Amino acid sequence: MAVRAYILVDTSPGKAKEVAERLREVPGVTSAHAVTGPYDIIAVAEAPDVSSLGELVVHKIQSVMGVTRSLTSIITC
Repeated sequence: MAVRAYILVDTSPGKAKEVAERLREVPGVTSAHAVTGPYDIIAVAEAPDVSSLGELVVHKIQSVMGVTRSLTSIITC
């Protein structure tokens, strides 16, 4: 069964819209939206298992130019 998570993303100033567009192109990211509040973007990601989700976050999401920090919250229901 696939693992889904909310990824809360901080970006460089003024880069939220651009980074959200780039994140939507990353395989495994099902949605990414610039938002107001303490984080700049909320993305939803899906992977086959927790290990694969970790790889997706570390190697694909955090490597997008403009991402400064992320927080992953696995969806349990």
